[in-house]
Amino acid sequence: MFKALGRLFEKVKQGLSKTRQAIGGALARLIGAGRKIDRQFLDELEETLLQADIGVAKTEEILAELQTRYKAGEVAKGEDLLAFLKASLRAELAAPAEELNRAASGPTVVLIVGVNGAGKTTTVAKLAKRHKDAGTDVVIAACDTYRAAAIDQLAVWAGRAGVDMVRTKDGGDAAAVAFDACAAAEARGAGLVLVDTAGRLHTKDHLMRELEKIRRVIQKRIPAAPHEVLLVLDATTGQNAVQQAKVFAQAAGVTGLVLTKLDGTAKGGAAITIRRELGLPVKYIGVGEGMDDLQPFDPDAFLAGIFGE
Repeated sequence: MFKALGRLFEKVKQGLSKTRQAIGGALARLIGAGRKIDRQFLDELEETLLQADIGVAKTEEILAELQTRYKAGEVAKGEDLLAFLKASLRAELAAPAEELNRAASGPTVVLIVGVNGAGKTTTVAKLAKRHKDAGTDVVIAACDTYRAAAIDQLAVWAGRAGVDMVRTKDGGDAAAVAFDACAAAEARGAGLVLVDTAGRLHTKDHLMRELEKIRRVIQKRIPAAPHEVLLVLDATTGQNAVQQAKVFAQAAGVTGLVLTKLDGTAKGGAAITIRRELGLPVKYIGVGEGMDDLQPFDPDAFLAGIFGE
């Protein structure tokens, strides 16, 4: 178990290297200089936190509390300040109660939503492999029939993950595919159905209606489904990811988040902003291109990755 935890921390640490350079390097310069916490210091700290996409509200809260504690003698220079920052950020991050909400009996159905380009298709494949490796029989429903070649792309990823996929032709009935995948999972005793949906925006009314149809049709086969609705967000988009999350949370009944491409951005703090503003748990983070680079969200591993410990 300890080896597994060590590997998790190392994966997250590597994936968050750009955020660590943005935050950890700047903080090391600020703290290591032995400077007093004056206006200039606070301005530089504010810039550092905002660049990492910690968010305006949380940044202002940190600065205000830091000033108060410094004046009261509760926070000194150096390690006291670093410990304060870690504790303040950790307070915003809660580990999910469980990796996935599970069905009481029969297959668990997970709806995967998000805009095109966020990493939705690869997330489906990585989730499939993760749970297959853990001993769960997985079925993928290829319900992105809207985008040309999306089904073929997902088929390649399903093959890499070593799981079965239910599909139709481009432009086919996505809801029927979801229904058939649920039926197939029940027939073979599979434990997990991952439903890949078309990338959509709140301005695309017909796609939102299709998403609602998929939900209704799934429930005809498995009344309690979907048991989880995961929204895939691209961390490199920063505050735009926060706005997407707000829209999808209202329109799609999102229950959890997947934050991808954390290995390609210095904006890892978006996880903190999204958790703070929406109260939705971050269930997984993507820290690389490999099939094993989708990791369950662990607040302590996440902060260790940012601060380099």
